[in-house]
Amino acid sequence: MIELINVFDIGVIEFIQNNLHNPTMDKIMILITGLGDAGLIWILIGLALLISKKYRKVGFMVLGALVLGAILGEGLLKNIIQRDRPFVSIEGIDMLIKAPTSYSFPSGHTTSSFAAAGVLSINFKNKSIYIFTLAALIGFSRIYLGVHFPTDIFAAIILGLSCSYLSVLIGRKISGEKFNKYFKKNSKEA
Repeated sequence: MIELINVFDIGVIEFIQNNLHNPTMDKIMILITGLGDAGLIWILIGLALLISKKYRKVGFMVLGALVLGAILGEGLLKNIIQRDRPFVSIEGIDMLIKAPTSYSFPSGHTTSSFAAAGVLSINFKNKSIYIFTLAALIGFSRIYLGVHFPTDIFAAIILGLSCSYLSVLIGRKISGEKFNKYFKKNSKEA
């Protein structure tokens, strides 16, 4: 099973390296990955939501999901699994960004992106396509740039969405709202 995963991961990265790289895409992917550095775009969105009384709870849930994702992904899973990054394992990857020094699995950029996107999409349903498109582009940029394997991204999506779910569940519990009521009420507002 592990061998099949490695064949898949390496095949996808080699395909991207050999067929999709060009100067324009390189610049775009560097810019997109930069948006996800340290979860900054999502932290800024969470902080901006805190300013508004109407969306303060959403801001706390976004920030809560980000903290949970960082603890579980960066603090726990990366150090338990200790997977080398693609540019260490695969010869010929041209580094277009500074090489990260942490382990590869799961992607922190993608975890934070989907943790925040999950919370935001629940609360702003009419903006979900844009939110998830940005999150997906950040995840793809990590594969494109050779700093993550596809399975790092898939695992990070699951982890991020799980953190968003838990954050909304905790936020609902703290505010005393019923979970189903929360989803229905906010889908009408958005």
